Amino acid sequence: MAEGSNLKAALAVFWSFFGVRKRRDYDADAQSLTPAQIIIAGLIGGVTFVLTMLLLVYLALQFVN
Repeated sequence: MAEGSNLKAALAVFWSFFGVRKRRDYDADAQSLTPAQIIIAGLIGGVTFVLTMLLLVYLALQFVN
C-alpha cells in the first residue's frame, strides 16, 4: 500500500462518516481502493471517534465537578 493511497482511504472514510460525498469521488475511490484499505481505515476512524467522544465527556464531567 502506498502512502498516498492510505491517505486517500482515510479521506474516503472521513467523508463517509461526515455524510458528504460526490458520486464522481465515490466512483474514483471504488476503483482505486481495496476493501481491506477501507475496512482498516474505517476501524481506525471509528475507534478514534469513540475515544474522542469519551475524552470530551470525561473533560466535561471534570469541568462540572
